Amino acid sequence: MQPTRLFELTTHLSGILRDLEAAGIHVEVGDDFAKFRAYRSLQTDRGPIYPMFDVASSYIDSANGFWICGFDASGELIHTQAARLLDLSGISLASHLSSHRHKYITPDTTPDPDLTFYSGPEALQKITGKVCYQGEFWLRARGLGGPRSQGMTTLLSRVLFEIMVGAWNPSFVFALVPKQLAAKGAHLRYGYCHCEPGRWLGPDQQVTEEDYLIWMGASDIVNMLARSPQRLQRAASVSGAHSAATSVDANGLLDAKAHA
Repeated sequence: MQPTRLFELTTHLSGILRDLEAAGIHVEVGDDFAKFRAYRSLQTDRGPIYPMFDVASSYIDSANGFWICGFDASGELIHTQAARLLDLSGISLASHLSSHRHKYITPDTTPDPDLTFYSGPEALQKITGKVCYQGEFWLRARGLGGPRSQGMTTLLSRVLFEIMVGAWNPSFVFALVPKQLAAKGAHLRYGYCHCEPGRWLGPDQQVTEEDYLIWMGASDIVNMLARSPQRLQRAASVSGAHSAATSVDANGLLDAKAHA
């Protein structure tokens, strides 16, 4: 990483973390996916962890993934997201999703995952090379005063992008979001500039789920990161809350501190 980019990364992350600290969110970044699985298993009000980020189903560690979790002042988990690096050299995202569809299909949405395929977006054919997938994005909502209404979705996603680009500098990044969230502009809140309709087709060509493909190419990512991070809408009015940011390595040691 170039010194100027490292300085920008440090500046942007420190500003974002200050805003999150002021809002009472403790941010933890790690690459031990057994620990991430343990965090997710405690969330009985959510579906199971997606196989792409589950060590019981996929090979994922510090070489090809990291996760971000957010906790409130009482230690309750209120946010998750994770990133995974994919080597799609010589193949397209369309081919990858066809071969590994079981890891992206929402559990219990189709009568036969073996005969269910994703289709629709034209970008599936152009996305190739060093590609990152953002998933497991979840942020607890608690009414109009909750974290979503304060703009935390954008800031938390920005944390992932800053780390992801600093670590891997991918050619593309993508996520899959449900149609109803895409209709509300979820891709813009996450920081993406491209959004294309897509759907999962079951064994009888029935639509089993509608997931939109949101994505960015390298130049899109550069342009997005060149913009100053958005400030929290209520960050200035929330005071007295304290948060710390820690980084956890695969051994669970403290260093000092994105179904999308």
